[in-house]
Amino acid sequence: MKPKADLLIHNISEVITCVPNESDPLGRITDGALVIGSGLMMAVGKLSDIKKTMDLSQVEQIDAKKKIVAPGFVDCHTHLTFGGSRGKEFALKMTKSIDKIESMGIATGIPASIQMTREESEEALYFSAMDRLGRMLKHGTTTVESKSGYGINLKDELKQLYVNRRLSATQPVEVVSTFLGAHDFPPEIDRNNKSQREGYVQFLIKDMIPRVAKKELAEFCDVYCDKGYYTQKEAELILKTGIDYGLDAKIHTDAYDNIGGSTLAADLPCISADHLNYTTMPEMSRLAASGVIGVVLPALDFAVAHPDPFKARKMLDAGMTLALGTNLNPGNWTESMQFVMQLACRNHGMSLEEAMLAATVGAAKALKREHIIGRLCVGYQADIQIWDLKCFEDLIYRLANNAVWKVIKKGQIVIG
Repeated sequence: MKPKADLLIHNISEVITCVPNESDPLGRITDGALVIGSGLMMAVGKLSDIKKTMDLSQVEQIDAKKKIVAPGFVDCHTHLTFGGSRGKEFALKMTKSIDKIESMGIATGIPASIQMTREESEEALYFSAMDRLGRMLKHGTTTVESKSGYGINLKDELKQLYVNRRLSATQPVEVVSTFLGAHDFPPEIDRNNKSQREGYVQFLIKDMIPRVAKKELAEFCDVYCDKGYYTQKEAELILKTGIDYGLDAKIHTDAYDNIGGSTLAADLPCISADHLNYTTMPEMSRLAASGVIGVVLPALDFAVAHPDPFKARKMLDAGMTLALGTNLNPGNWTESMQFVMQLACRNHGMSLEEAMLAATVGAAKALKREHIIGRLCVGYQADIQIWDLKCFEDLIYRLANNAVWKVIKKGQIVIG
């Protein structure tokens, strides 16, 4: 007896499977079809071949009308849950220095976001994050990593993580939670005071990480290891504690200086190392050898007019697997992975194929989900987007365009 399916998508001009073959890194199938059952991919290929093995007599059908089908995007680096807006700061930065802006009585940077996030209730944070997630879904993103890191105390870090949990249960996008209590130091302490600094690190490892792990509020533990933030030694202590409590390690590093974070990432190893603007070629090779995913953030480099943009070609030549993230945060309010891909190709020299793999397969690896999302193949979760485009190249050619026609999450139509 032929297996029965729930949904058939047919009349597709091109399926971008992201399953490489000898002639194509994206495994494209022209005039293809997809069959979905129980939220999973059951068949991908030519409709005539699928009909030989599948019972499609009572299946729901989507006529793709010669549009393009691709995996849902995986956004593996965001600060989704935050309070308030730094729009005024961002606009003033176009023409004024940080010192001038702060002299006007306007708080800036991470400390400003810490203050605004602490001031907002869990309910308010939930609804603002839900609003952002809805727009991300409309742009084709079906899985999102969400970091804490704007509380920098136990109460408000937990508040952000509870929002992540609630989001996971109440809307279609899969939310993967990361604890980033080491995003910055609390603004109420003097980070240059050795005793106060050590006191917060000890609080992180003895109280915060154990509490987060016990409540199962995060899968990953992250730290910002960079000049002015956490040292390599501090980052190692925090990440090793996280590992001891079952939280896989991630690291923000080499964004504005190189203080050894990439070396630490390779030695642990971390699941991913993110930013990597000042990472050296030997460090890139070490990261590649250790299997650390390099998460690069084109929108962040664009938003801050970074003086030394990340070097994607060198990382790829060193053998690294790259992932793209929006780095959605109050200083870089970016919700569209399509826009991020356009920047990755135009500003950082990635090919369209490389950017597509980084926004799907590479990003899934950065979240330890490469065996279930990021590709369109049998047994994978049916996370799918359909683009109203004539050709794949239009995805980066048509700037600021949202190509999405429909989005399917776990086999259910959620957009369109």
